[in-house]
Amino acid sequence: MRASILLASVLGATALAAPATPSFNPNAAAPGGLDSVAEYFNMLATKVQESKNMAAVPVCEVSKAQQPIASPTPLPPPTAGLILKHVAIGRGTQNYTCDTKNATAIPVANGALATLYNASCIAGVYPDLLNTLPRVALQFNLTDAPKMAPSNLVVSGVHYFPNPTTPFFNLDTAASKLGQANCAKNASVSAPADAPKGQKGEAAVPWLKLTTKTGATGDLQEVYRLETAGGSAPATCAGMPATFEVQYSAQYWFYESVPKKA
Repeated sequence: MRASILLASVLGATALAAPATPSFNPNAAAPGGLDSVAEYFNMLATKVQESKNMAAVPVCEVSKAQQPIASPTPLPPPTAGLILKHVAIGRGTQNYTCDTKNATAIPVANGALATLYNASCIAGVYPDLLNTLPRVALQFNLTDAPKMAPSNLVVSGVHYFPNPTTPFFNLDTAASKLGQANCAKNASVSAPADAPKGQKGEAAVPWLKLTTKTGATGDLQEVYRLETAGGSAPATCAGMPATFEVQYSAQYWFYESVPKKA
């Protein structure tokens, strides 16, 4: 197998019989949105060209992946002894409520809803490509297609909130059984100052460390939300409806305890 073949598989480039590819949103107000997409495809073309000259095929191994570090304040590291199990790109919405009778009220977070796309191989082999994906994915409209534009990553799970304060991750898809978990926030830091804006110029939501609650499956212990793009609410409820959504994207890193031997 040549390295170029691995690159294609890493990026999920094989075609499926599926709904139309998600369309680029040229009306997104995210600064540099079109430039982000162009940068991604230029980087991808470079990787393909480089792969043709590789003597050996890169190993698709998630354990080789290294988390991006928030600056200037990093999140606490994963607990000693945990191992990286899965990396996903989340693409969806952050949800909010507003007191429409009080224009100076602050929007209240009301959970999130996102599809998770398998980015484990990219994380281990092409981390620079991985770090472009949240801002690039945000330039494409939400879709029911089973792959994420423009990378064609396949679905690995879903993320939602069964109540306003409990993030839930379901990684038990038809393709794999990686676990499910309710989580609680362990730590939060502001996204870097240069983090990508949302489609209407919204700031990036914070980076998070989450810990799983009793009942988690698949040995899942900790979850990180990193490299966020968009998702933040406006400063006040002025002109906002009672409920609204803000589109966002992010990396999610899932850590497990060492599986017990049978």
